[in-house]
Amino acid sequence: MSGLDGGIGDASDWEGIAREAALGLRGDGRVEPASVRELLVFHLDATAYALPVDCVREIVRLRELTKVPRAPSWLLGILALRGEVVEVIDLRSRLGLGASRLDRSNRVVVCRGAEDRVSGLVVDGVTEVYRASEDLLRPASGLDVTMVSEICLRDDQFVSLLDFERLLGLEDV
Repeated sequence: MSGLDGGIGDASDWEGIAREAALGLRGDGRVEPASVRELLVFHLDATAYALPVDCVREIVRLRELTKVPRAPSWLLGILALRGEVVEVIDLRSRLGLGASRLDRSNRVVVCRGAEDRVSGLVVDGVTEVYRASEDLLRPASGLDVTMVSEICLRDDQFVSLLDFERLLGLEDV
């Protein structure tokens, strides 16, 4: 389910990807499910990033935000999502890549963190759920990064696996 041009649009698209990922767990028995990690792959410009699927709650279109006074520049504001307040983070800015150019193609990846904290990450588009075997993942400890926990080799490209708790500033960075 790769190359969705512009990302995933609504909850039904997310449900389709989740269903496809769940069906993939059955597989043909060659790979043990415990040795496979499911990653939601998204992009900022042409660079691929990922989060573990188990921390992703849903993907929504970017909508009007309420600004938060004295918030850091990477916190774009808050939005109401089914009666819940969700802080929305400019992921590009949070990673030190400059501010996002917000438009209708952006998506908000809504994630569940520690203590049921819910936050949304603005991304350029969502690509796929990628099933990565553990042997494709390498710790990012040797790299000069703070919010990337692992690097995944996918085809001939690298995908940076982000640490959601560090993005929120809940761990020492």
